[in-house]
Amino acid sequence: MATIAKSGIWVLVVVVGLIVSPSESLTCSSQKFTNKSFDSCSDLPKLGAYLHWTYNASNSTLSMAFLAKPPQADGWVAWAINPTSTKMAGSQALLAYKSNGAIPTVHQYNITSYNFTAAGTKLTYDVSDLSSEESGGTITIFAKWKLPEKTEKINQVWQVGPVMQGLPGIHATKGDNILSFEALQLAGSGGSNSPTASPAPGPGSSSVPVSPAPSNGSTPSSTSRTTVGFNMGLLFSFVSVASLMGL
Repeated sequence: MATIAKSGIWVLVVVVGLIVSPSESLTCSSQKFTNKSFDSCSDLPKLGAYLHWTYNASNSTLSMAFLAKPPQADGWVAWAINPTSTKMAGSQALLAYKSNGAIPTVHQYNITSYNFTAAGTKLTYDVSDLSSEESGGTITIFAKWKLPEKTEKINQVWQVGPVMQGLPGIHATKGDNILSFEALQLAGSGGSNSPTASPAPGPGSSSVPVSPAPSNGSTPSSTSRTTVGFNMGLLFSFVSVASLMGL
C-alpha cells in the first residue's frame, strides 16, 4: 500500500507539472486568427497585451499581431519598434483606433518630433500587410516589418489610451502605462527579454545587436544610443491634443 501511495503521489506531481507548464499557461497560446498563424507568442507583462510573431531570418521580415484592449470602448492601442532606445522617443509606431466607424484603422508614426497629425507619418521601416480588427473590445493590429539584415533583437514598446472627439487622447501617465516596454529576441542564442539600448556591435563583437533603423534605403552597421529619456507615456502626454491626433 505504501508503494502504491508513493507512486500515486509521483503521478500527481507529474500531472500537475504538465498542467502548469509555462508554455501551456500562456494566454496567447489559446488565441487563434482567421487565415493567419504565427510561430511564437508572448503574454506581454503590462496592460494585458499580447504579441504573436513569426521572424524569417532569411529575408529579415517580422510578421506580427498585437492585441490589447483600450481603456474605453472606442480607445486606441499602439505597438512600436525602437531601433535606438528602450523608450518611445525614436520609435516606429503602429496605432489603431476607430477613426471612421466600427472598424479600427491603423496609423503609422515615426516618433522623431512632435509634428504629428491624424494622417500619420512615414516610418523608416517598410511595413506591409497592415490591417486591424476588433473582437470583444480587443483591438488587433496585423503587420509585416522589413528589418535590417541580421537583426536578432528589437526593442518593443506598446500602449493604450482613450479617444477624445474622434481622435486619440492622452493615456494614463502612471503605473503600467509607463512600464510597457521590453526587448524581443527574434533569433540567435535567445537570452533575456530585458530592455536593451546597446548599439549594434562592431567587428569582432559577439553581443546581440538591436535592430538598426534603415536610412535612405541602406542598412547601417551600428546605431547610436539615444539620450532622450522619454517613455511612451511621457511622449504622448507632452504632445498637445491639436498636434498629435488630439494627444
